Amino acid sequence: MDWIFNHLVTLILFIPTLAALLMLFLPAAKITLLRWWAFIASLIPFLLSLVVWARFDADGKGFQFVEHTIWYRSLNASYHLGVDGISLTLVVLTTFLTPLAILASYSIQERVKAYMILFLLLETGMLGVFLSLDLLLFFVFWEIGLVPMYFLINQWGGSNRNYASLKFILYTMGGSLGLLLSIQLMGVVAGTYDLPLLFERWANLKEATLLGMPTETVKSIIFWAFVVAFAIKVPVWPFHTWLPDAHTEAPTAGSMILAGVLLKLGGYGFLRLVLPLFPQQAHQFAGYLALLATLAVILGALGAWAQKDFKRLVAYSSINHMGFVVLGIAAAAWAAGTENAVIAVNGAVLQMVTHGLSSAGMFFLVGVIYERTHTRNLEEYGGLFTLVPVYGGILLFVAMGSLGLPGLAGFVSEFLVIRGVWPVFTLATALSMIGLFFTGAYILKALRQVLHGPLNERWVGHLTEINLREIVVIAPMMALMLLIGVYPAWILDVINRAVMMWF
Repeated sequence: MDWIFNHLVTLILFIPTLAALLMLFLPAAKITLLRWWAFIASLIPFLLSLVVWARFDADGKGFQFVEHTIWYRSLNASYHLGVDGISLTLVVLTTFLTPLAILASYSIQERVKAYMILFLLLETGMLGVFLSLDLLLFFVFWEIGLVPMYFLINQWGGSNRNYASLKFILYTMGGSLGLLLSIQLMGVVAGTYDLPLLFERWANLKEATLLGMPTETVKSIIFWAFVVAFAIKVPVWPFHTWLPDAHTEAPTAGSMILAGVLLKLGGYGFLRLVLPLFPQQAHQFAGYLALLATLAVILGALGAWAQKDFKRLVAYSSINHMGFVVLGIAAAAWAAGTENAVIAVNGAVLQMVTHGLSSAGMFFLVGVIYERTHTRNLEEYGGLFTLVPVYGGILLFVAMGSLGLPGLAGFVSEFLVIRGVWPVFTLATALSMIGLFFTGAYILKALRQVLHGPLNERWVGHLTEINLREIVVIAPMMALMLLIGVYPAWILDVINRAVMMWF
């Protein structure tokens, strides 16, 4: 037992990969066995992450559950893992959503074995980003997360999947190229890739040079490479155009994980790397980041409002909601060390969690209705509440959570972001209210066209109610949305203590 408790983060990280490797030896024809193997294997990291949460000392300083050993001695790179309140929250979100996404994938009938293996490998990639305390290791897992998602979209996506998957990989790989080069530059200048050491040394490093360039120039180059890579992943306007296509063409579970976790890698990169390592550059350009975030909030909402495709509407809503995350990050960059910065970052981290729940739920519910109607055109629905009242009630609840209704999780996170940003970027906050207004407009538009109005007689006798498996998928997300909305202190306490230490 001591060995298990001493290696909890390694077990959380690699159990999905081990399960994927063992799945290679299972017969491809045993579809039920493959589904249950993947589901149970994905539950183990979730249970272990709950153990880490229970044993985590919120008052402790620095990283906890640390595992550190030499990985690549000639490069001075190490296998260094650990968590703080920010990363632990996102680890739990990842291990929570992955089993639900796999359970939502039971409708996949073709090449189930390959599909489930890719999903488990994807989980390892996402978890590795949140757990890594070495920059090279961080980059390795950053890339590992891209490849399975590319194949999930390309092989099990919609009719335009080839275009969407290629656009996804080109955008994200393009950002990753600059990220890799900048990490190498940082390692050469600082002499280490170890994040705790870099946090101590990098911001105050003034004497080193590289290729004749002064240190400040090197820092600026690395800063912009990091910013572009993470801005593409969030995504921040104008780097957002890959997202609607990827979401629309991805299978339902792929969209759940893409919105629920993968977008958060960008926000986490800003919080873990950009703000602590480049405080001067972040402060200098915080206003520009706030401008892009405000545009994402407004244009994301307007884009969602203009959609006739239900899934594409939800995809644009992610740009809108993640804009608030970046707005909170921009406020922290400008006002680091102040109460407003702490409140804004608390809101940004919680917004990543609450958006992960609501967006995954919305994409799942779009998938539920699509599997029955084989259309996502909002104009072809109408009055479905009378035919599927249980589904209608669930959709109404999750949509209100996405809207930010008081009493549900989205309200708490967006309120904290707005409260923290208002004294710092007052105009940006005021303008972002335009986005909040249209958030209500596109959510109510979708609900009206799907559930209300005259009944489309086309679906009478053909549309079936949401089934038990699908309720099991959505119910935990609804419960967490309600719990965080009514009593957010249990999660904010963990986040806030980490935020106060860093910001």
